[in-house]
Amino acid sequence: MPDQQKKIIFCMAGVLSFVCALGVVTALGTPLWIKATILCKTGALLVNASGQELDKFMGEMQYGLFHGEGVRQCGLGARPFRFSFFPDLLKAIPVSIHVNVILFSTVLVVLTMAGAAFFMYNAFGKPFEALHGPLGLYLLSFISGSCGCLVMALFASEVKIHHLSEKIANYKEGTYAYKTQNEKYTTSFWVIFICFFVHFLNGLLIRLAGFHFPFSKSKDSETTNVASDLMY
Repeated sequence: MPDQQKKIIFCMAGVLSFVCALGVVTALGTPLWIKATILCKTGALLVNASGQELDKFMGEMQYGLFHGEGVRQCGLGARPFRFSFFPDLLKAIPVSIHVNVILFSTVLVVLTMAGAAFFMYNAFGKPFEALHGPLGLYLLSFISGSCGCLVMALFASEVKIHHLSEKIANYKEGTYAYKTQNEKYTTSFWVIFICFFVHFLNGLLIRLAGFHFPFSKSKDSETTNVASDLMY
């Protein structure tokens, strides 16, 4: 492939990585990972509510990795509330999982920025065959994609398996018990998914630029090796 086309491909991959890094940084600070609907189970059972009557006992919340807000309803009107994970909810949430989500998100940002720099260096500099070369690009893309996958898996397990929304809704609520009715992942979570997909796409762009996957041999090299073996 001509050098000009390689430069264009590496520039595209570098720009995509840089945009991903900015997206993940933004996602880290926004409370837009989960939007949940919560039902005041205690109040609904007391009056045996059903159908449209349940609307008076239905609240909602949205949150991210550091803070969130919501509205509780238990038949007596809406009660807005705000919360922070640190230090407010440390006794209620699975702290180790939550900290790992933040940690791997931070690693994802660092590696994605490093990947963007390496792609630009390969486009305009003179990389040598080490971590600055194609092997380094494949390695960074793979590790970054793995971090993005871990972030999504850990956060999904925290929400679904450990019932994070219910724990938040019931925190310091001695009188009423709340149950999660519906949860959906929102903007920030899907930014991580897009970032994961971009790193997979970057691996394909490296291959498109003419560099084989690490530890794979091209057909030409295999033919040369066979021919050299036949000579001896």
